[in-house]
Amino acid sequence: MLKRIMPGLLMLLLLVACGQNGPTPAPSTEPIPLEATLTLEASPLPPTETATPTIEPTATEALIPTNTPLPVVYGPADFPAGVNPLTGLLVADPDLLDRRPIAVKINIVPRYLYRPPFGLSLADIVINYYHNAGYSRFFALFYGNDAELAGPIRSGRLLDHELVQMYQSLFAYGSADAIINERFFNASYSDRLILEGTRTDCPPTSTAPLCRYDPSGGDILLGGTSEMSAYAVSHGVVNTQQNLDGMTFDSIMPAGGTPVSQVFVHFSSDDYSRWEYDPSSGRYLRFQDDVLATSVQAEEYVPLVDRLNDQQVATDNVVVLVARHEFYQQPPNEIIEIYLSGSGTAYAYRDGQMYTVNWNRPTTNSVIFLTNPDGSPFPYHPGTTWYQVVGESTLASQPDPDIWRFDFRIP
Repeated sequence: MLKRIMPGLLMLLLLVACGQNGPTPAPSTEPIPLEATLTLEASPLPPTETATPTIEPTATEALIPTNTPLPVVYGPADFPAGVNPLTGLLVADPDLLDRRPIAVKINIVPRYLYRPPFGLSLADIVINYYHNAGYSRFFALFYGNDAELAGPIRSGRLLDHELVQMYQSLFAYGSADAIINERFFNASYSDRLILEGTRTDCPPTSTAPLCRYDPSGGDILLGGTSEMSAYAVSHGVVNTQQNLDGMTFDSIMPAGGTPVSQVFVHFSSDDYSRWEYDPSSGRYLRFQDDVLATSVQAEEYVPLVDRLNDQQVATDNVVVLVARHEFYQQPPNEIIEIYLSGSGTAYAYRDGQMYTVNWNRPTTNSVIFLTNPDGSPFPYHPGTTWYQVVGESTLASQPDPDIWRFDFRIP
């Protein structure tokens, strides 16, 4: 793949260091349970170009051998050596866990220029949240895997300040508003920020881990996660394993869920997505907006594909986090403050089921984790997780009993 990279100009990477989610029943119109702040409304059935297949269990599948060992439950602490605390999976290379996670700010707008993206399918955790002007971006965390290239890399926002502290990560981003950079540069993690200086062409190296690629006149910024990690070490950053305890993993599906096959998240008429549960793989497939749609009926979706491997982006867990959003600065120079501290309502989707739970972040350096209403840990399915962050005024609806839709609102 790297042979396709086009040459660009030379650049010098600067590592910034400063002091400083019988009959078919009718769609529900009942309020969302557990004192959620969202409003549940009936809405039209969103268009979908493919039906989700249903797999009926066979007699053979129903037979469980008596000697089948019970699956191991990992977390929320005391993860065994070689088990990734962000996925609950044994990693192929345990040495990868002896470092900090690498966070990369990834953008897929505009479509013609920044799609397909690079490396999203290899991230352990992706946080998809609203930025400004109707658009969202991805904060992608790489820990158990490295991405040969990750991007396109674009600018940071205020929530990244919280996320870097949560996961104690390195952070590669493409500049930011002066107000936001001031918060970054004066933080305790300022030596872990990775920014571009003079341009260099791809592939990335340990001395220049960010590079430029010009596939169609866009001159996009990319980076290699292994090279970012090595570069940080060479510049004196403490890049040892951090305490990332908090999440709990269990391959056995919890009781109490309700079947859900699709989850729609609508940020704006030009930024909307669909997660579709695939029973054959047990994962959720990502479909992304393909046109500017002024109505639900006009929405068009296509698979979001990772350019590194030409595979559709998929995940094992989709979690919608409901959090307070406020204008730090009003439009047209819009800056949003998102509060992911303490706890709040969340909707967890795993194994084709939906659970109403709580998200938690009790301290600055706590990773996000989920609990049941009684306070007990809610288990993620072992594997990757995508968090969809929405505001407290977001409208939730069920166009069909097994479909949920979230229409983003501020605050």
